[in-house]
Amino acid sequence: MDDDERQVFANLPAAMIEEMLQSSTTVGDVLLDNFQKTRDFSENLRSKLVDSGFLIHESQFGYPQLPTTCAADGSYAIERLLSVDFTAAAAVAVEGLTPPSEKRYWEQPHHYVFVKEELHHPDTATVLRAIMLGHEIDLAAKAPHDLIMLDGTLTLPVIYFNQAIHKSREIHGLHCSHVFLREVEQYLEDYLNIIKSERSDKQFVGLPKYSTRREIGKMFDWPFQYNDRSLLTLILKAGELTKPIPLEQPDQAWHLAMEKVQGRRNSNEKQLLEMGIVEALRSIHIIYYRPHEWIPALRLEVAEAVVCNNHRLAILLQGVKYQCATPAMLEPYPLYLADRSVKSVARAMPVFLQVTTQRVAEKYNGDIGEVYMALHGHRTDSGG
Repeated sequence: MDDDERQVFANLPAAMIEEMLQSSTTVGDVLLDNFQKTRDFSENLRSKLVDSGFLIHESQFGYPQLPTTCAADGSYAIERLLSVDFTAAAAVAVEGLTPPSEKRYWEQPHHYVFVKEELHHPDTATVLRAIMLGHEIDLAAKAPHDLIMLDGTLTLPVIYFNQAIHKSREIHGLHCSHVFLREVEQYLEDYLNIIKSERSDKQFVGLPKYSTRREIGKMFDWPFQYNDRSLLTLILKAGELTKPIPLEQPDQAWHLAMEKVQGRRNSNEKQLLEMGIVEALRSIHIIYYRPHEWIPALRLEVAEAVVCNNHRLAILLQGVKYQCATPAMLEPYPLYLADRSVKSVARAMPVFLQVTTQRVAEKYNGDIGEVYMALHGHRTDSGG
């Protein structure tokens, strides 16, 4: 056992460690049996998918010139201090690998940062997360690239924005609430442009890392314990994809509380914006694509305008494939880099807090011990 392993177990009782290791071995035996059954099951499923014409090859769409690409991601963190909440949200857009014949658009990643002190409130994270996502979308919408990737499902923003609209109007005195209510209309405009993807020179795609969706499983009556991505990773071969199908719609219709947004639009314009977003969400399609053997099947969520145009779909597939350049990353390169960048925000919070504490301590006229007590952190909440 090396020093790192000893450090992991340093604070655990020996008997607890032993029991957990034994349980882990038992879990391994169960998973081994499940993997073998899934492998046998997937071979039969592949035959059915091939016979039905549901599996297609990327070569069917041709090989256009490689597109320029970028990816956007975001994260937020809240340091719960004794006196206040120290909050931070960040969004970053990173350019992908550039073909040798192409000129880079960006010399460095584009970003947005929000850092503020906030009053204690249980719903701060809801609004802060919406600001993070709004600027992630804003960076993506303004990117000059041919293919823009977003980390996550395309339906998530409407859920987070709707929650934040309700909460922001109830929360008074928070900086993040004022920022969100001031910017939310722009967030929604950018969001609508992304999920409609009307411009033929821009392809937007959502790539959720984790999904329990079963659109294809329900279509072919797969057992409920198998989600689409896990099985299709075994079924699809390099270069294969599934036929585009509509995204499964929720039991309750999509909704945005636009009547609560007090912006520059009148009630009719707000209603039109909401109707446009809801209509676009109903037309989103999904594709599972495996660009290389070393990459699991990727879930691609795209607008109907993209999947109905073979040339645009070819650009999407070739862009994703070119960015999955190495087995060291199980996702496209710009998504990997953007994720690595923004996830560092939470880890860097102690440093930002230290700078703030030092500034207060230098200027405070009272007992310096009061400063360190008031700015003592209890825990960090984060997400992305």
